[in-house]
Amino acid sequence: MNSATEELLANAAVHEADFEGPRAVIPAKHIAIVTCMDSRIDNFRIFGLNSGEAHILRNAGGLVSEDVLRSLVLSQRLLQTREVILMHHTNCGLHDADEPALRAEITAETGLPPPYAFGAFTDIDEAMRASIARVREHPFLPHRDRVRGFVYEVETGHLREVIA
Repeated sequence: MNSATEELLANAAVHEADFEGPRAVIPAKHIAIVTCMDSRIDNFRIFGLNSGEAHILRNAGGLVSEDVLRSLVLSQRLLQTREVILMHHTNCGLHDADEPALRAEITAETGLPPPYAFGAFTDIDEAMRASIARVREHPFLPHRDRVRGFVYEVETGHLREVIA
């Protein structure tokens, strides 16, 4: 019985045979994109990107977490990115999630409370405005003037900007 991992490893072997060669470590478009880990989001297709053109930072909800801020600082200070796109999406698992119930369930099951917030939200536009503000206010980021936020509609493929 083949697992999904075995299938992906076979694809990696095919990729290696067709590998075009290394790319520059500095993203060609000097941009970083922060978005959700949702498997329906194909950043390369949505933005018309090729490998080597942008940093793509993904996590549950596309949250601007401490680790995302750390990655953006490194992206800008060491790898020359100058712009940031933040992208949330409709039909997200964190939208209207009951975070207290999830925390209680995990604590009851493991005996330990999760040491982090999960980032549930009720208003996607307000969540995006908060994310934009968090990036723009981060003192270690040298390039905070070109930060824009968007909501990708997974039902239609439409991308709309959220003005902060």
